[in-house]
Amino acid sequence: MRYLCSCSFDGLLFYGSAKQPEKRTVCGTLELYISKILNKQTLIIPSSRTDKKVHANIFCFHFDTEQTLDPKKFTNSLEKLTPDDIHIISTELVDDDFHARYNVITKEYVYIINKGQYSVTKRNYQLEYNKPIDVEKLKKASNYLIGTHDFKSFTSDNEKENYIRTIKYINIENDNDLIKIYICADGFLKYMIRNIIGLLLEINESKKKVEEIPKIIESKDRRKLGIKASPNGLYLNKINYI
Repeated sequence: MRYLCSCSFDGLLFYGSAKQPEKRTVCGTLELYISKILNKQTLIIPSSRTDKKVHANIFCFHFDTEQTLDPKKFTNSLEKLTPDDIHIISTELVDDDFHARYNVITKEYVYIINKGQYSVTKRNYQLEYNKPIDVEKLKKASNYLIGTHDFKSFTSDNEKENYIRTIKYINIENDNDLIKIYICADGFLKYMIRNIIGLLLEINESKKKVEEIPKIIESKDRRKLGIKASPNGLYLNKINYI
C-alpha cells in the first residue's frame, strides 16, 4: 500500500531535503523515524528537492508498506518522534500508481525580503535587504519571465537534457516592510528561483536593465546573471497534484 504524507519544516539546520551521507537532511530524518514506526527500512519519495537552509510550508512524500495504517494514528506517531523543526501535517492512503513527484502539476515558492530595518531575530527566515524596492519595476521585469522558456541561464546545472519550464505566474506583494514574491511553475531547475530573485534585485539597483531579460534568457549562459540570492528567504509554499 502507498501512503502520501505532508509536512512542513524549518530548513535552517538541514543540509537540504535530499538524503546525503553523514548529513542531516529532511528526507534522511523522515526515513529514520518512519522506519522505526514500521519496524522496517522504508524509502520515501519526496515531491521536491530543496537547498540547504530553504524552508517549507508544505512538503510531500510517499512511501510503500505492506502494513495497513490508520492515517491519523500514523501522523500522530510520526509527529511525536520527529524533531521540532519538522511538523507532520497529514497522512492519506493513495493509489499504488500515485507518485509524490511525478504527479505534481505545479509548485509555488515564496521568497520573503525585508526592505525595512535589519531584524536579527528573523535574519534566517527572510532576506535582510534593508533598502527600498521599486515593486513596479520588479513587476515589469517579472513579465518577461512568465511563460514557457528555456531557463538554462538561471541554473548552474549543466547536466540536464531539458531546461524548458513554464512559469505560471510571479506575484509580488508589498506587506509593510516585507516584499513577498510568489513564483508558480510546472517545475524548477537547481537554484532557478534564487537566481531569478538575484536578477530582480540587480534590476532594482539598476545594475541590470529590465529590457536585458530576453537576451539573458536567449543566451542560455548563467554567466550573464549576477548574484544568487540567499536561501534564507525561500519557502516551498504550495504543491498541486493531478
